[in-house]
Amino acid sequence: MSPVLLFSFVAGYFLLLLAVAYRTSLHSNNDSFFIGNRSSNWALVAFGMIGTSLSGVTFVSVPGTVGDFAGTAHKAFGYFQVVIGYWLGYFAVAFILLPLYYRLNLTSIYNYLQTRFGNIAYKTGSLFFIISRSIGATARLYLVINVLQIFILDSIGIPFIVTAMVILLMILLYTVEGGVKTIVYTDTLQTSFMLLGLVVCVIYIMQHLGLSFSASLHALHEKGLTNIFNTDVSSKGFFLKQIVGGMFITIAMTGLDQEMMQKNISVKNLKDSQKNMISFCMILVLVNFLFLLLGGLLYLYALNNHAVYQANELMLNGKNIIGDDLFPMVALNYLPKTVSIIFIIGLISALFPSADGALTALTSSFCIDILGLKRRADLDEQKRIRLRRTAHFAFTVLFFLLILMFKIINSKSIINYILELAGYTYGPLLGLFAFGIFTKRKLPETWAITAICLVAPVACYLLSKYSATWFGGYQIGIELLLINGALTFLGLWIISKRDLLARRA
Repeated sequence: MSPVLLFSFVAGYFLLLLAVAYRTSLHSNNDSFFIGNRSSNWALVAFGMIGTSLSGVTFVSVPGTVGDFAGTAHKAFGYFQVVIGYWLGYFAVAFILLPLYYRLNLTSIYNYLQTRFGNIAYKTGSLFFIISRSIGATARLYLVINVLQIFILDSIGIPFIVTAMVILLMILLYTVEGGVKTIVYTDTLQTSFMLLGLVVCVIYIMQHLGLSFSASLHALHEKGLTNIFNTDVSSKGFFLKQIVGGMFITIAMTGLDQEMMQKNISVKNLKDSQKNMISFCMILVLVNFLFLLLGGLLYLYALNNHAVYQANELMLNGKNIIGDDLFPMVALNYLPKTVSIIFIIGLISALFPSADGALTALTSSFCIDILGLKRRADLDEQKRIRLRRTAHFAFTVLFFLLILMFKIINSKSIINYILELAGYTYGPLLGLFAFGIFTKRKLPETWAITAICLVAPVACYLLSKYSATWFGGYQIGIELLLINGALTFLGLWIISKRDLLARRA
């Protein structure tokens, strides 16, 4: 298919987003940007959050894990172990964290740390969120930009650096005014297109292969592609590690993440916000299963079109397409033009939600938590808006630099990379919030809090690197996040004051 034609759909889609952004950002202010004036519809938030949570990583990388037998933690349907953990984690977020955030009427969830422990813990938590979300969001964004670059833009002579710059400019333009108020609607639109791309591709491939739903599962089962549970205790993919790790990843990457919670606390009351979270998690389980099914179907389709599986590689026209290349290679080169167009629309729909919300949340956290925008009496509303816009632009530049860094790294399966990074960056947040919620101890106002939150990930890196040597072949996998949080918790306990009760949040 003509790259120019595909690119025209990308441009048309962006114009549609701009139209939605213009309409929703009319008469917007800082409260609209930060929390959508607390008037967001819970059903729209729940549906739009699917796109934010899945992103381009799920759209491209999860299907690519299914046929990968090269010793990764998520071969066959093994990734569904993590999804089960996600499901459990969303209930913890809905019934432990959301009531806390609503009771304190928070704009930034890290204000809880200030209420509980003081300014240093508050700034430390905000800093770790900024680091975590900046890295995670740009890794997701890089994946989709790279797919567009390789399969469309290289052939028409547009350099990667220009592609990244233009896409980030697009995101900046439609988020700079409306913020959360705009994103609630654009994410709903984007989630719709992304799920359309998923369903259309699944149905077409099943029909092309002459398989029903049950026959598809049977064919995948015969090739060993439907295995879910890994019972090897020493493996990174051991099912208990995956489920428990997935649960705490959700608690950290959703419940302790300003981007995800910013949308939830924009809902008018706690009950509706909890309905949003539970509805969202039910749908998310189903959608992840469909992505895994799609991965298996793509594997069968590739084999049906002269691909050869050998030495842990799936070779098609001399190229190994296992991993992140599987879905785009098949969709853009072997499926009909209509399906290819739907794939591109689905792909770019997966691109924007993971970046626009992150950019907005990072701006919000930096302005509120680091700069103290809402507390500064020396600034009128216009100066606050100018400061917020400047921060928004600065984070766009940071995203651009990080995308170039990921281009240099050029990982073949970005989802494993993201989950590993989350273990290091979200662990201190998990430890801080757990210490505040589950103990009554008080922390001294000291930079030792920040030092503990920095030392814990370093200790986890050493544990992860040498665990097989130190622990008789045991490999630390997704449970790294829990270990990191526990080390942070222990360090905070050591420096906490035993005789003083912390103020009740």
